[in-house]
Order: sequence, then structure tokens, then C-alpha cells
Amino acid sequence: MAVPKIGLIVVGDEILSGLRQDKHIPAVIERLAARGLHLSWVQMVGDDREFLADTLTRSFASKHIVLSCGGIGGTPDDHTRQAAAQALGLPIVRHEGAVELIRQRCEESGQPLDEFRLRMADFPAGASLIPNPYNRIAGFTVGQHHFVPGFPVMAWPMIDWVLDTLYPQFHHLELEYKKALLLFNTPEARITPVMEQLEAAYPDCRLYSLPSVGNNKLARHIELGVKARGNLGKKEVVSNAFTELVKILENMCCEFELIK
Repeated sequence: MAVPKIGLIVVGDEILSGLRQDKHIPAVIERLAARGLHLSWVQMVGDDREFLADTLTRSFASKHIVLSCGGIGGTPDDHTRQAAAQALGLPIVRHEGAVELIRQRCEESGQPLDEFRLRMADFPAGASLIPNPYNRIAGFTVGQHHFVPGFPVMAWPMIDWVLDTLYPQFHHLELEYKKALLLFNTPEARITPVMEQLEAAYPDCRLYSLPSVGNNKLARHIELGVKARGNLGKKEVVSNAFTELVKILENMCCEFELIK
């Protein structure tokens, strides 16, 4: 069983303008890693309904699991619910289960159950609810797309619920195996053919290079490594590819240090 790619969409003009700094990307990466999963792509989108609808049209056409943070409130600058419906060609309908949760929240907080609050129960037809442990105002799921608020205190436990309730079958199904070294005094141009040669010889592996200008403790260098995702068999493939990489660098008389 292959693990689908997982994407993240972060919605909000406040992120793109710099008014607020995004915190969702590192939080989602951390939550995925704790379950043996990884993030394949990220897209940041402003509060532009048409652009967001175009973005969602493309992601709905994929088979990816998509987490979307932001834009599901009831104010005029919240467009995610409508954009999702537009992307799918579905009507917006009021979800009775979400209405009941909003009613409960209003009773608890002493706030009126008005139309503004009820708008947050309007979702694309057929959507299911994502529980919000912070204030009961639900997010929603359509297919493999999961929409939560932009507030981290709400979004992150809701994402935990999505991952643990809807996708436990993918947890730790694929592990990442990686071996790397620090390469000194060697330009990337010199090692590019080596990387291409090894990727051709070991198609299940990916070679990567991360250049660094160094610091007062470590000279300028490149972190050069081999990695692969999958079952335990990938560990041996990575080991074999890395062993060959080391031999090639030794024959090239390169200066390097293994990362333990």
C-alpha cells in the first residue's frame, strides 16, 4: 500500500503581507514526522477566492491528502469554503451537525445564535465534520481534503485528529533511510555527475546536496547524502549506494567526513 503524497495549503493575506509569520509549516512537518509521514508540497494563497478555487481545482484532481489552514470563518475575507465548493462544482449547504455544535457553543458562551455564526456551518454539499476541541466550531472534509481554521490553537489538534482518525493505516508504513557525509573544498559542479551516475544506478534512491558557507566551527562544505523511503529493504539499497559514493569520492581524492 503506497502512502499518498501529503500537501499543505496556507490561506491568508496576513501571511503573504508579512503581518503574521506562518507557523503551520513546521507544525505540520512535526506532526507528520511523529507518524512516519512527510510533507510533499506547500502552497501559500492569499484571500482571493478565484485563485484559491483554481488552486483547489488542481489539488482535488490529484490523489493527494491535502491539509488546508485558514479562511473558513464567516467574514467577507474568508473564502475557503466557497472556493472548495466552486472547485468541485458543488453547492454550499448548511450542515445540521455543525449548526448543533455552534448552538452548543453559543449556549456555553452566552453569545447569540445569529446568522454570522451560522455561516460557519455552511460547507460544500457532502462534507463531513472535523471536530474542533477548542470552541466546537467544526472544520470540514471533502474527499481527501481537510479544511481547518488558521488559528494554530484550533488547527493543530484538528490536524492531529485527521491524521489519527482518517489515516492510521499510513502511519510508519514508509520509513526514511538516509546516510550522509560532509564534503570539503569540492564545488557542486564536480559532484553533479557523480550524483546523476548513482541515481541512475540506484533508481530507488535520491542523492541530495546541501551547500553551506560554514561558520567559525566548521569550514565551508556540502552535506552530500543518499536517501530513500519505503520498507526495510530500502535501508540496504541506501547503504549500497552510499558505499559506492564513498569509494568514488576517495578515488577523486576528495576531502570528506562521514556524518554519524
